Amino acid sequence: MTPANLGHHALLLAWSVSLALGLLPLWAAQRSVPSGMKLARPLALVQSLLIFTSFACLLWSLGVNDFSVAYVAAHSNSTLPLYYRLAAAWGGHEGSLLLWVFILQLWTSLLVWRSPHWPADTLARVLAVLGLISFGFVSFILFTSDPFQLLAEPVSDGADLNPLLQDAGMIFHPPMLYMGYVGFAITFALAIAALLGPEPDRSWAAWARPWALAAWAFLTGGILLGSFWAYYELGWGGWWFWDAVENASFMPWLVGTALIHSLTATAQREVFKSWSVLLSIVAFSLSLLGTFLVRSGVVTSVHAFASDPARGQFILALLVIVVGGSLSLYAWRAPAWRERQGFSWFSREAALLINNLFLLVAAGSVLLGTLYPLAVEALDMGRISVGPPYFEAVFVPLMLPLLVLLGLGPMLVWKQADKPSVKRRGAQAAAISFLLTLGAALATQSSPLMTLGLLTGIWMLVCTAQLVARQVLGTTAPPSSPKRWTMRATPRAFWGMVLAHTGMALFVMSVTLLKGLEHSQDQVLKVGNNVQLGAYQFQLTQVEPVAGPNYRAAQARVEVSRHGQVEALLFPQRRLYTVRNMPMTEAAIDRSLLRDLYVSLGEPGPDGQWAMRLQVKPFMSWIWLSCLAMACGGALAATDRRAAKPASSRAQASLQDAQGASITSSTAAA
Repeated sequence: MTPANLGHHALLLAWSVSLALGLLPLWAAQRSVPSGMKLARPLALVQSLLIFTSFACLLWSLGVNDFSVAYVAAHSNSTLPLYYRLAAAWGGHEGSLLLWVFILQLWTSLLVWRSPHWPADTLARVLAVLGLISFGFVSFILFTSDPFQLLAEPVSDGADLNPLLQDAGMIFHPPMLYMGYVGFAITFALAIAALLGPEPDRSWAAWARPWALAAWAFLTGGILLGSFWAYYELGWGGWWFWDAVENASFMPWLVGTALIHSLTATAQREVFKSWSVLLSIVAFSLSLLGTFLVRSGVVTSVHAFASDPARGQFILALLVIVVGGSLSLYAWRAPAWRERQGFSWFSREAALLINNLFLLVAAGSVLLGTLYPLAVEALDMGRISVGPPYFEAVFVPLMLPLLVLLGLGPMLVWKQADKPSVKRRGAQAAAISFLLTLGAALATQSSPLMTLGLLTGIWMLVCTAQLVARQVLGTTAPPSSPKRWTMRATPRAFWGMVLAHTGMALFVMSVTLLKGLEHSQDQVLKVGNNVQLGAYQFQLTQVEPVAGPNYRAAQARVEVSRHGQVEALLFPQRRLYTVRNMPMTEAAIDRSLLRDLYVSLGEPGPDGQWAMRLQVKPFMSWIWLSCLAMACGGALAATDRRAAKPASSRAQASLQDAQGASITSSTAAA
């Protein structure tokens, strides 16, 4: 049996096992049959083993250049380095779907390992829901997108991987992004289990929160890698274009941010139970929507997979079943749940609720801008384009009050905050923020909008620093507690929150400075010509041919000077990938903490002229570092076992002030 045949048969067996996992433990949990509930763990592990086997077979086929497999022939080539041949496993539609299911099994196996203390009926329901999701996607693969389909006549060599994907970003970005997308399946399954079982208590939220944090951290990292990849690979020098597929990853990130805030309140105060369940459903539903947009062919994007209508209809049907069924179940069960705890409007609960509302409205504005052009075209009403001007005009104003609240929220305590204390601390933070912003605005000669952006970022930074100072000095502890601080006494969730909020503050400031201070020009240059761009002079000194393993290129040599001193030598390329006869631009970037020098080489013109894009991008590296801080903050908070346990009445009283905002937002970079 060839690896391709083995992979296909493993998928068939996994399809059968996933159906059994989706039905038998669920029936047993609803009927309280212990023997049936015990089947959930072994069935989940067998299903995972079969999917792992299938994915390993695809990797093997790519690694050994088995061009009898249609997928290998379409997405690989014998001249590709081994790491790109293996990455081609998710470089096409069929393989990326198998990666989706493979990652779902990683999460499922991790859940089986990390949940020995869960009630048997809860675990059975959760694994059954994950089994049904697997059944739907494996059905999609087997009936419309089989990566193991064989060619009638094997070819001697493959058609090559898309040159856009022949980059290190291809190796890391899709798996990282899928870890975020698919990770929300765990919180979704927990939500459905709560709706199918008795009314949940705070234990449910405590179980769900680490999984939501982990998925959010992976999704943050995936978006970061995708943006960084597009920045240096596509040659246009931007890092976010509000592309429909970019938005498809951003929407579940926004709702996931709301979810981790809401789960915190549910776990600590047993409020927002039904709201947390709804957010769990919406976050995963938006992840499925992203899958539909990428594979249906309804959007044109460098991120989208070309696909036939039958595949789009299948994934749309799956989306309707999952979203429609879960929302119907929610509408039936959730209204009967009661909130057992009250709170004032000057409390941490109120701040988290307002935080959630702003995030949901922001996600809705992105959803509207993404889907409205598709709806107009589907109704044969013409074609319209909704681009950055819409999103910047609608989204940014929604974010400003949210970011102000992000700084204020950690000052509040549960149930009822002390108004004089919060006002005093807020006034101190505001005064320091205004002074620092004034100095920064004068130094950079900021416009009013730029000054507002700086003020917002500095406000968040000052509030976070104030929170850390109070924690270190012990002023957040209850009066009866000793005023002594130790690193061990402070939960990792606190430092995760600090890291993520600091990352968001730096992100706002770096984007503001980049937008206000960057320089960009498109020029047609000959060898020897130079261009002044801000404080930098760019001179084209040479263009020569070079050869790569599977491409030919023209490589320019650009000398960048500042105040008469050479600061950087850049070597952008214009490549032609010979197998597909596809031209590509390979930008050259000189990076530092304070600025990027960016040059991309375009089409050649007459008389030795070359089209070039020259850019000076201040504080670009801080965008990447700030997003990395947010992702690391989420990961750090997800590892806090104390934050994962439901607060008892005694523990909650001690955590309420001593940990302060540590558990509040854990990582939320709202």
